[in-house]
This record gives sequence, C-alpha cells and structure tokens, in this order.
Amino acid sequence: MRAMSPSRLCLLFLVGLVGLMSRAARGQEQHTLRGVIVDAETNASLAGRLYIQDEQGRFFHAKSAAADGSAVEYSKQRGPQSIEIHTTLSADAFTAQLPPGKYTLTAERGKEYHGATATVDLTDGPGDVRLTLRRWIDMSSLGWYSGETHVHRSMAELPTAMLADDLNVALPLTHWVTRAYTPPSQGDKNSAPVAAELVKIDATHVIYPLNTEYEIFTVDDKRHTLGAIFALNQKTVLTDGVPPVRPIAEQVHREGGLLELDKHNWPWSMMLIPVMKVDLYELTNNHVWRTEFAFKQFGEPPAPYMNVEQDADGMSEKGWLDFTFQNYYVLLNCGFRLRPTAGTASGVHPVPLGFGRVYVDVPQGFSYDAWLVGLDAGQSFVTTGPMLVVTANDQPLGTTFQVENGKSIRIRLQGWAKSEHPLSRIEVVSSKGLLQTIKPQSQKTDAGAYSADIDVKLEFDESTWVAVRCFEQLPNGRERFAHTAPIHVDIAGKPLRPRKAEVQYLVDRMQREIERNTGVLTEAALAEFREALRAYEAIAATAE
Repeated sequence: MRAMSPSRLCLLFLVGLVGLMSRAARGQEQHTLRGVIVDAETNASLAGRLYIQDEQGRFFHAKSAAADGSAVEYSKQRGPQSIEIHTTLSADAFTAQLPPGKYTLTAERGKEYHGATATVDLTDGPGDVRLTLRRWIDMSSLGWYSGETHVHRSMAELPTAMLADDLNVALPLTHWVTRAYTPPSQGDKNSAPVAAELVKIDATHVIYPLNTEYEIFTVDDKRHTLGAIFALNQKTVLTDGVPPVRPIAEQVHREGGLLELDKHNWPWSMMLIPVMKVDLYELTNNHVWRTEFAFKQFGEPPAPYMNVEQDADGMSEKGWLDFTFQNYYVLLNCGFRLRPTAGTASGVHPVPLGFGRVYVDVPQGFSYDAWLVGLDAGQSFVTTGPMLVVTANDQPLGTTFQVENGKSIRIRLQGWAKSEHPLSRIEVVSSKGLLQTIKPQSQKTDAGAYSADIDVKLEFDESTWVAVRCFEQLPNGRERFAHTAPIHVDIAGKPLRPRKAEVQYLVDRMQREIERNTGVLTEAALAEFREALRAYEAIAATAE
C-alpha cells in the first residue's frame, strides 16, 4: 500500500477537526420553545406547574415570557428514582431554550384539573406548544378551600407556587430549629424575619407566615433524634427551646395557635400527644409524593398487630399509608380527638406544593380566620387526589353526637366521592375497624371525572367515631386517596374503649423512649415521657 503524503494527512486531519467542531457546535445549539397553559372552557391563560423532559429523560426548566411574569424552578431528588423537577409559572406564556431534539411537556394545576401532555420536535428549529387543562371539579364553588400546613418554600416562591397549584392557604415554617434546648429565634434553618400578619396574594389565596418547626436531631451537640412538632398560627416568636415541650404548647394555645404532629413514628411523637395536647395529625405527610416512594425504613416500626405491607426493602407506599392511618385510629380510640391535616415539606423533598392537601368547609365564603376555625373543628378532608364530601345526619364533619345513657343512635352518612381516575373502593371506618366497603359503580361526569354517591346507614349503642376514606387507581397501578375527618358519637355510660394491643403499642413506645433518653435528656424532659407513660397505662386499664 502506498504511503499517504504529509499534505493529504494534514487535509484529513483538518476535515476531521472541522467535523468535531461542527458536532460540538450543534451540541451547543439552542432552539426556542414557546408555549402557553390555557383553560379548556375559557381559553384564558392559567398559572400551572410545567415539566419538560427530553428523550433521554433529562429535565429542563422554562421562563416566563411576560416582563412582569414569574417562573419558579424546583429541583429535588431522593435516590435514583424519586425525582421532582418542574417550573411553576404565572398565568402567562412561557419560553425555554433547549438543545435540538424531541421533548415531552406535562402541565398540571393542583388537584382539580386534568393534566395535559404534549410532544414537540425541536430537531430543526423552534417550536410552539399549547397545553390545555380541563377542570374536572370546582371545590371553591362548593365552599371547600385547600391548604397545606407543612411548607418549606420561601416567602418569595410561595405566591407563584400557590397560584400554579391553586392552593388557598399556606403556613410556611419560617422558624426551624434542629438542636435541643435552642430557642427558635436562634434556629439554624430560619427564613428571613416575618411579621405575624396575613399575606394576601388575592382574595382566596393567602399565606400566614409566622409558624415554627422544632425538629430535634441533636442533644448537647451530639446526634440524638427526637423528632418534629409544628406550631402554627402563632402571634409571637417562640422564646423557649425544647424539651421540655409543655411550655411551648401552653404559649401556642394561649396565642390561638395550633400544634401539629409531624410524622407519627418519630421517636418522641407519642409522648407529645398527651403532654402537649396536640391538635392536628398529618394524615397525609411529607413521605407521600407525586414521584416514587422512598422512605421504606424510617422511624419507629409499626406494631406487629397492624400487619402493614412490606417488601424486601421495608415498608411499601401502601404500607406507609396503612401505618399512618392505623396510628391515627389508635389515638382516636384512646380518646385523643386530633383533627386531620396534610403536609408535603415541599422545599425539602421531591414533591410539589400541596400534593397532599387538606380541604376545609367554609360555607359562608373564604376567609383565613374561618378556614382555620374549620380546620380546628375537623370540618375537613385530606387528599392526594380524590374529593370526598360527606355529612352525618345532615351535620358537618367533626360533629359530636351526644346520646343519653341506655339509648342508641342512627347515623346516616351521605355525600359523594369524585376522582380524576376510577375509584377502586370507598370504606367506612370506626373504632371497631372497617365497617363497610363500597365498590363504587362510578359514573363518568361531563367533565371527565368519576363520581360515586355515598349513602350509608349505621346504628351505634356505644361511643365511637366514624370516618370515610376512598381510593382511586392510577394507570401506573399506584393509589391516591382521600380521608374525611371523623364524626364522634358519645353515648353516656358507654365510653369508647381501645383494644389492649393498641394501647400496649403506645405503652411499649414510651418505655423504649424512657430507656433510650435516660442519661441524655434533662430530668424535666424525661418527666414528660413518664407522664405520657402514665397516661397510656391509665387508658390501658380500661381497654377491652
């Protein structure tokens, strides 16, 4: 073979170099995507949450095309599968600068709209897209307004994020302390200072900014996890660290605030209930996400009698929800009438703001004060998807029915469940467990939702509580749920009695915590665990 001349070698090298440079230039090339999210009925632009993903699964963010518009980027990941990357947009057109290729766009807006998905090809140049969202239910027209009580988004981000997901009320935890005995004014994760004044985004979207999270991970500068508790709607900055916790509880309640239990299986959670007189229980909490469930092994384990679903890695998503429900029912059975609420910790975890939310009945028209009163009264349901409206003998959720000794009471539950995806079941639960399962004959509405009526007649001759929950089946096999606050039946002379296994679960937890914290916590702090143990032991003496 004849040797190649130096000049030809040089030419081939230059051709190859130009090719590499051309490919590199093409790799840096950007095309403009222009788009808008609109309402199917009015054709008006909507605020919304936008996902942009290429064929390799990579996510991209968008910008607002309006000079006075807003776009908030959100990127969080837990492990390889639990990814939440989106942009919340004001009600304006948007743009994105993207490499050449094909993209899938998904727009969503809270819980009351069908999402919309479109593909766009930017291989050879710019492109346009229109994402049309169709409302399947309008809860505010029925007097129900949504909120979230476990929020870690900044005050600057919240207006855009709330409007994009149509969340009516947010209570961001602007004071956040993780060290024992440290006052919130010295919290290591505090936001910028805020006033105890309502921030109105518009007539039905508001922020109350002065709220506190104690999430204790260290004691005397050593790793020792206790857990979390939230103070909501306080009027002054809390001046005490924890533990002990009672002084904080007394101050919050004096100021008209509410105490919210975070996750039920933090080490100290069951001590807080009787000692602090906790008001709210996160029935959907910050481990429940739009993306994949990740916290398979977390905190105190469920009691064996609960028989929650587990797989090789720990609790499944279904098991975690079941554990959350059953722990709530144990507390109700012991006479602790906590009202349900919902939180995501959006800002920390891979989850949109308000993915889990609480709807409160405000029949006289929206105001923050009325919404908070309704939340505290239990005139509410929590949801990760479906809507669930129920009355008991024409009275609202949260009602207590008083019955004379020797008499029984008939309760008629009436209402409906509606969902974006088919309803798999509706269940009536009480202190006695699962009372009734309804296999819905769901009718599809004109708005493309599924609807099932609820009409259940019950009779009780002893004290109890009753709630309704429903589940919808997603195309990917996962479930989303809604769960009402309970109604209570108090029959004189026939008190509510928990089962022995339920109270023993609480007693065992307190005994383990006293042993674990001895020599670590102060005597005043340990005294509160002993107080909780005595409270549970007294309840155990009356158990069935």
